[in-house]
Amino acid sequence: MKRAHIRFIHQKKWSTPIIVFTIFAVILLLALILTNPTSSFKPKSSTPHSKSVLFDEILPELPRLAYLISGTKNDGVKMKRLLQAVYHPRNYYLLHLDLESLDSERLELAKYVKSEFVFRDFGNVKVVGKSDLVTYKGPTMLASMLHSIAILLKLPKSWDWFINLSASDYPLMTQDDILHIFSYLPRDLNFLEHSSNIGYKEFSRVRPIIIDPGLYHLKKSGVFWAKEKRSVPASFKVFMGSEWVMLSRPFLEFCIWGWDNLPRTLLMYFTNFLYSLEGYFHTIVCNHKDYQNTTVNHDLHYIKWDNPPRQYPINLTLKHFEDMIQSGVPFARTFATDDPVLDKIDKEILRRSHGVFSPGAWCVGTSSLGKDPCIVYGSIDAVKPSAGSRNLEKLVLKLLDTENFRSRQCK
Repeated sequence: MKRAHIRFIHQKKWSTPIIVFTIFAVILLLALILTNPTSSFKPKSSTPHSKSVLFDEILPELPRLAYLISGTKNDGVKMKRLLQAVYHPRNYYLLHLDLESLDSERLELAKYVKSEFVFRDFGNVKVVGKSDLVTYKGPTMLASMLHSIAILLKLPKSWDWFINLSASDYPLMTQDDILHIFSYLPRDLNFLEHSSNIGYKEFSRVRPIIIDPGLYHLKKSGVFWAKEKRSVPASFKVFMGSEWVMLSRPFLEFCIWGWDNLPRTLLMYFTNFLYSLEGYFHTIVCNHKDYQNTTVNHDLHYIKWDNPPRQYPINLTLKHFEDMIQSGVPFARTFATDDPVLDKIDKEILRRSHGVFSPGAWCVGTSSLGKDPCIVYGSIDAVKPSAGSRNLEKLVLKLLDTENFRSRQCK
């Protein structure tokens, strides 16, 4: 007790000068602050741009896209050019030349994929070895796409969206632009043009019954028409639209794995449906409560139709160039083989030389003397969006605007 008491008296002895010194220091500090209001004590967060800089540094994760590029006889060269134009190491690419193509053409495409060292390093380009027979008007087109989606779902790394392109398609912007803009979007959105107001298609598509011989034979032929007609379904509502889609992985897992019976039921129904690819996914997504609110009513393609009767798309040429670019859509169709407008897109939009990849931020080599800048590559997580991404941004903002988004879903 005595030692504790002595310690207390010892501390008390120094308390007065310590208090005086503390008060003096506080007064001096306040004087410095008041006489220099722009001193370093002012927090950096009060600057007008500090908030935007903070959010600019926190960027969302880039998505990973899975492309299906399909073609038929004599489309091998066009598919190779399209692949070079849309290639990015983050994505997956599955190439399918249907059974009508020559074996030599399919082998040539496979040899190209195997010989390209970038494809070997990243392992993200595959060629379908056992090709499907595809009848344009029949359900074999749908069967072939479902087959391709199932292959893509088995790949080791997860992807976010599936995009189907044909050999007659071509991109209108770089992959850096597309990945950049879609990195800000929810990964469950499904882009597909759709409507239940099918008009004349009720009598030309819904009621007729067709049989596609491609489901049973190895030789391609036209579809057969049954004499009987069927009624409009009562247990679900038929939706139809464009066959060109950008679909989310969760939705496609539902379609392939089918823990609900709806995908299987509709698959049986669309087996005897003319142009089934224009209605299958559209009808599933709009008849299931878990997915009907994920639809964006657009196919992300620039297409000009013949007029009249607006049944087949016309080939795009140089006269459509400015309108295509201003549209803000990432893809366009159809193009004739080696049309001059493709060279203009390569030069002015993709900055791509003949026979090489469209350069992106992942390409760190030099392009001098006609060299391929993608021979040397850096991070696949880096993107450098161009001014063209602003047009896509405007389109996406318009599609997701309150007035357009919900009001056009599954109507």
